[in-house]
Amino acid sequence: MNDMDTGKPIEIILVEDSPGDVRLTREALRESEVRNNLHVAIDGVEAMAFLRREGKYANAPKPDLILLDLNLPKKDGREVLAEIKSDEHLRSIPVVILTTSQAEEDILRTYNLHANCYITKPVNFDRFVEVVRCIENFWLTIVKLPRTG
Repeated sequence: MNDMDTGKPIEIILVEDSPGDVRLTREALRESEVRNNLHVAIDGVEAMAFLRREGKYANAPKPDLILLDLNLPKKDGREVLAEIKSDEHLRSIPVVILTTSQAEEDILRTYNLHANCYITKPVNFDRFVEVVRCIENFWLTIVKLPRTG
């Protein structure tokens, strides 16, 4: 599902505590050919509240795609991923791990927790923007996403 199929923007939640990475992701997606709404959670607790539509997030849209960092305050991305994939209302949402970790144990663990893909963040600005655009192209243009409600 993309905006060309439904006319609605794609809802994306970025779970990221680095303001610089949030800004870069926002800029890369702003130039997208696919209409999207980017929501940001700065820690794992806030991400789960958004996804479960709790408290101030009661009217939050259900995301079509989750971009998840692993190293987060309050509740790390591994815990968030495990909760998402064990929740029958959330598990069908694709989760893209976007993190600085290159540790083989993180890669294996997140795939065992049913992450949809694992991407190591480049440190170079241009490369980071390119990676976000590749994510956008693949997940928002090529892949058929499940309809969320």
